Amino acid sequence: MTPASASPTSPRLADSRYAVMRLMITLALMTVGASGMYGVAVVLPAVQAEFGVARADASLPYTAMMIGFGLGGILMGRLADRFGVMLPLLIGAIGLGLGYVLAAMASSIWMFTLAYGLLIGLLGSSATFAPLLADTSMWFVRRRGIAVAVCASGNYIGGAIWPPIVQHFVETVGWRQTYLGLGLFSFVAMAALALLMRPRPPAAMLAPANPRVAARPSSRPFGLAPGQAQALLCVAGVACCVAMAMPQVHIVSYCTDLGYGPARGAEMLSLMLACGVVSRLVSGLICDRIGGLRTLLLGSVLQGIALLLFLPFKGMVSLYVIAGLFGLFQGGIVPAYAIIVREYFLPAEAGARVGTVIMATMLGMALGGWMSGKVFDLTGSYQAAFLNGIAWNLLNLSIAMFLFYRLSQRGPQAVTA
Repeated sequence: MTPASASPTSPRLADSRYAVMRLMITLALMTVGASGMYGVAVVLPAVQAEFGVARADASLPYTAMMIGFGLGGILMGRLADRFGVMLPLLIGAIGLGLGYVLAAMASSIWMFTLAYGLLIGLLGSSATFAPLLADTSMWFVRRRGIAVAVCASGNYIGGAIWPPIVQHFVETVGWRQTYLGLGLFSFVAMAALALLMRPRPPAAMLAPANPRVAARPSSRPFGLAPGQAQALLCVAGVACCVAMAMPQVHIVSYCTDLGYGPARGAEMLSLMLACGVVSRLVSGLICDRIGGLRTLLLGSVLQGIALLLFLPFKGMVSLYVIAGLFGLFQGGIVPAYAIIVREYFLPAEAGARVGTVIMATMLGMALGGWMSGKVFDLTGSYQAAFLNGIAWNLLNLSIAMFLFYRLSQRGPQAVTA
């Protein structure tokens, strides 16, 4: 049977039952890999107290992990392009498992940071984000937006699941024993799931995502040279994620400083990221209707509003509400970049460009996590850190508006076909 005559439910075709099953495996892999990103926010107070370091220094493991996560996404993406996604996932299983074990054995904040940056970030969790986003976009055509959103939701499902689990075991057995358990579980789970991801994407990967809402891919996206358009998307990715990192990385410490305790902060982080799952799914549906760029604009505006709400409200109930709103408002931003690349750049370049833009968002998360801690150390308050995040969010919004303006200048068909 030839590909042209194959049934829509044939196992190797885009939008098939196999593609849906593969998406569920991808969701599980991303959920496991997310433990590297969100566990460190929960143990930050305990690690800071044990090693006797400043808040900014205690934030360095997260920064190193996110830098490694971003750079590793490009490395793992190239491996996936050449050998298939199973190989980087197996490498990720080893890196994540070993990284947790070495972090548990660290005798200083610098050893802890090295384990996070090199093993958990570069060689571990990085295999479960950008490569899986790119792989998912190749298995779906008609509903690429929602498929990518479901895939990306695994990161936030992990964010909803892992903080309370890690917090429970930190309180009962200590953070070192907790990390040893995470290492064993991550290796076994990721390795087993990776073996199910052997098939390569179908030829349908080059089909346009949704011609009703996306401009035709062009050698001059947004009327700009590809390098210029790529650079603007990367700066936008850094800016939105510097703003995004402030609540995600420091909400536990913020609640501790306000006297509510780390357990309440972990609950708020879990709520924030659980709402982020809903946001990503809804944003995926929106993306299929209005396109990636408009989805990015919407998410940027809403994220800025949520950050503003943190300034006047400090009560515990208010913070729970705002944490939930923040999750609902910002969850669709990062997946929108992958859709934008697929809509406006040449298909043959999509894999590398998705990895590069996702790397920029990870660098933004890394910078934002450290910068917020540094602003706190300089001012003794998180108010200035929230204002810093709002300023970076305005930069992201400005770039998104500029790109939308470029499209509108080229005519309505450049915005919606």
